[in-house]
Amino acid sequence: MPVRILMVCLGNICRSPLAEGILESKLPRDKFRVDSAGTGNYHSGKQPDQRSINIAKKRGLDITMQRARQFNAEDFSIYDHIFVMDHSNYRDVMLLAPDEKSRKKVSYLLDALFPGENVDVPDPYFGLENGFETVYDMIDESCTLIAEKLLKEAE
Repeated sequence: MPVRILMVCLGNICRSPLAEGILESKLPRDKFRVDSAGTGNYHSGKQPDQRSINIAKKRGLDITMQRARQFNAEDFSIYDHIFVMDHSNYRDVMLLAPDEKSRKKVSYLLDALFPGENVDVPDPYFGLENGFETVYDMIDESCTLIAEKLLKEAE
């Protein structure tokens, strides 16, 4: 049974689709499944933001097949690891956690880079175009460390 990982942001069109695509590219698909969701339902069923698609494509990833969906309590029983992008995502996900085992699955994506500091991945949605490049680089760096850790755990 593959290890299942879920990336979570607010609308599931900017940061979490990038995180899904980036981490998925770093892990063998026969041993890992990566997905993403948003705490809000604003964009359910829609493709990632065109700016996320563009930066991913520029870096060699195709995330156009992804579709936004809302995070729900059932996700705790499906996923082994849940990575959130910021404090509000963390709060919203934790409010749905049914028990301590579920809460232990949740961590900040950037904890891989800044352990225990609960650093946010900034939301580039309302920012400048280069915000997506900056966010991509942050997510990529963190996902490299997460992939290394997950691969070691899977040995």
